[in-house]
Amino acid sequence: MTDSELRAADGRVPGRRGRATRTRLLECTADMLATTSLRDLKVIDIAREASTSPATFYQYFPDVESAILVLAEEMAVDTTVMVDHVRQAEWKGKAGYESALVLTDRFIEFWEQYRPVLRVVELASGEGDRRFGKIRSKMLNSVTVALSDAIKVAQPKPKGDDPLDPTATAGVLVAMLANVASHRYGFEFWGIRTDDARRSMAHLIYWSVTGQRPPA
Repeated sequence: MTDSELRAADGRVPGRRGRATRTRLLECTADMLATTSLRDLKVIDIAREASTSPATFYQYFPDVESAILVLAEEMAVDTTVMVDHVRQAEWKGKAGYESALVLTDRFIEFWEQYRPVLRVVELASGEGDRRFGKIRSKMLNSVTVALSDAIKVAQPKPKGDDPLDPTATAGVLVAMLANVASHRYGFEFWGIRTDDARRSMAHLIYWSVTGQRPPA
């Protein structure tokens, strides 16, 4: 992270202690989001949890949403794990099916790790907040582009008279992964086990990327 990104509200670049305070405020914000809705999360509560004052909070963030925006930006960086997997994975045969399973698992793990922040990203994006919408789009688009490239390599000459567009296919796959990962507890409530859902998604990913039926 650059000094300009760490710059405090008064324009100063914080030193070691200031950076530690800023990090603690972000950590407390993330922890409290797990049990408190965005509408109920207050600066005074975050400051108290971080053992500091609201005045100190305002030195680094103008409001609660700005702190969550930083958390969302940091979260988006971690999608590189999924992007790297797609680009480095083998997509043929049983190894290819395993690659599809791993991608599915990483989406589920990502949503589990960042569920509180992602909940705010989805809410704010749906309400038209372009700051959060931009992060959401960038986060999912990076995986979409990687999957699209994987499809082009695996199917350089697609079969059929009307082949599917690789980018459209990749976008649909990423939307599927994100939505199932987001709503997996609802699936479980209705009797759909997470393991069954992940295998179903892996089948669809493998077939969409390779154009072949998954191996037995």
